[in-house]
Amino acid sequence: MADLETIPPPAAAAKTRQKLGGRPAGESRRNGWSWSWINLLLDALLLVLFMAVCFAAVVVRFVFPPGPAAGGWTLWGLDYDAWGGIQFALVAILAGGILVHVMLHWSWVCNVIASRVAGRGSRVDDGLQTIYGVGLLIGLLVSVGAALAVAVLTVKGPA
Repeated sequence: MADLETIPPPAAAAKTRQKLGGRPAGESRRNGWSWSWINLLLDALLLVLFMAVCFAAVVVRFVFPPGPAAGGWTLWGLDYDAWGGIQFALVAILAGGILVHVMLHWSWVCNVIASRVAGRGSRVDDGLQTIYGVGLLIGLLVSVGAALAVAVLTVKGPA
């Protein structure tokens, strides 16, 4: 059994851990980046992207006349189709950012679902979290793909 004098006090243990490169949760690294700062920057980026998507949607929907009547109209040198492309690109980037955001918080999502919904008191292990995440991603991609396939197969041209 270890002698009580050989067990370092908490302050000494923290100094030893810092010398070895370990840090307490939330503490910044040498370069000043922590998970809190990364989350804050990602959330700020998602907010800016959301506002840009809203702006582009309002431009496409309310500034330009509808569809074919918008031929020849421009806003800041961009026509209706260019603004539609900008809107789609912003939505795609926003979706990617949301995916990264969920990935960064995936262990929290799994643990909340396990404790609140499934009634499990214990933490979900990393292997199950990965399986749940991959399964959910596959399910979402299959759902979107099926909806797009139905849309492509049922679209009707002008009469």
